[in-house]
Amino acid sequence: MPPNPEIRNASAGVTVVAIGGNALLRGGPTATIAEQFEAARTLARPLAELVAAGHRLVVTHGNGPQVGFIKRRSDLMADLAPELPSLDLDMCVADSQGSIGYILASTLAGHLKTVGHGDRVAALVTHTVVDPADPAFAHPTKPIGSFYDEETAGKLAARHGWHVTEDSGRGWRRIVPSPAPRRVVEQDAVAGLLAQGYVVIAGGGGGIPVVESPDGTYKGVEAVIDKDATSALLATVLGAGLLAVTTGVEQIAVDHGRPTQRPLARLTCSEARRHLADGQFPAGSMGPKVEAALAYLDAATTRDARVLVTSPAALAGAMRGSGGTWLVRDDAPVPPDGTR
Repeated sequence: MPPNPEIRNASAGVTVVAIGGNALLRGGPTATIAEQFEAARTLARPLAELVAAGHRLVVTHGNGPQVGFIKRRSDLMADLAPELPSLDLDMCVADSQGSIGYILASTLAGHLKTVGHGDRVAALVTHTVVDPADPAFAHPTKPIGSFYDEETAGKLAARHGWHVTEDSGRGWRRIVPSPAPRRVVEQDAVAGLLAQGYVVIAGGGGGIPVVESPDGTYKGVEAVIDKDATSALLATVLGAGLLAVTTGVEQIAVDHGRPTQRPLARLTCSEARRHLADGQFPAGSMGPKVEAALAYLDAATTRDARVLVTSPAALAGAMRGSGGTWLVRDDAPVPPDGTR
């Protein structure tokens, strides 16, 4: 099938930026709505700078904490008001797309005006098709919601039928299935909005997880898709030249947390795969981000395709060549400064 013409029109200068769900919760799990708006305003500044520099921007976002909060509220209300319908995970993801999209779009619109872009930003409800036979459904791995001590997590697991696990030394969390994204249903709509000059917020929480029936209809499933995997898929389909994945650290490092810890300014695909195999990038933290980067770079049609991994605060500086970790193809040209 030939490429959608909207995607061809949108691809020049497209950058996909993935923002973690925790980025809005700088005050911790009890962050107020006002604090989340303030965090979003901080995030909006470097994003507006990218637009001013000519990037055609797609913003994706995580929702791990938020979707867990929504689901827990629903579970708690089941005891207090059993007549109210409970929310399955697909509905929780949709709920989070609306609220986070609202926060990001409204704050970003204000900053876009300051760089002469007007308020052309659109938050798009996004469905992502998954394979119902994906083995991930039998092996939950995706952490969502609050952090608990082990005893509290055990009690909640027994009460609600949760699967729980320890999460990177930060506490215990609920885990849910995380199937691989196969297709973003609204990918042509994203491309069309980009072609019209919009900044697009899409793929929230990896997209609402759905399976496609033989008749072409979609049905939601109990899962949360990894937002970095969906971001990589969108970047590939849109022909983006850059995928930026924000996280809690300014640079990827090997021997993390050890005296021999060493930050990496540049990482080729071969080097990244070797470090993954060596266990340098654990599944619960940096691993999924590196795997998403590799998926995007493997599918890229140009050797200039790049992935930037850095913190939200360091994003603007990293884009100017100061900080961050750049992942590149093995055949990528090496710039004069040797970093990107």
